Amino acid sequence: MSIRRIAITGDPVLHNRAKEVTEITDEIRTLVQDMYETMEKAPGVGLAATQVGVGLRIFVYDWDDGETHYRGEAINPVLEISPVSQEWPDEDTESEGCLSIPGERYPLKRADKAKLSAMDLNGKHFTIESTGWLARIFQHEYDHLDGILYADRLLKPYAKEVKRTIKYEGWGTDGNSWMPGEDFLEP
Repeated sequence: MSIRRIAITGDPVLHNRAKEVTEITDEIRTLVQDMYETMEKAPGVGLAATQVGVGLRIFVYDWDDGETHYRGEAINPVLEISPVSQEWPDEDTESEGCLSIPGERYPLKRADKAKLSAMDLNGKHFTIESTGWLARIFQHEYDHLDGILYADRLLKPYAKEVKRTIKYEGWGTDGNSWMPGEDFLEP
């Protein structure tokens, strides 16, 4: 297993809908193990296959709410969410970041509840009903599989700020990535 480079916004794999997994092969198993290692090293609480340059509908997650430890992979997930509040997002409790926009955090309103249905590496189908941060993680990673980054959902003042940051950093073009455990690097 190995740690993989994480694509930075602008790489086409991040901005296109990922393809369904048709068969769980040894290559898929290796990819998922690499994704866990990459996520842990980054560190993050979720990671989509698109973020490591693979356009398949897979994400992994690892989060502890203080009572329960949630860790798993979601292959070909389907996500149902509750309505999203139209209130302004709270900067302290609703800010999130993204490993594909490294080092940045912005407030974003998400649905309070999410129901994830997917398959694990053994081909077993499962469903998890979630609230709070776990629901946020599922929504964030699921968006990646549809080619949506959280920056694409930000309200106007935050959207303008992240666009300035992306331009300043020289991101927003194909080929930028970074290696967890090292400084942010260009290819």
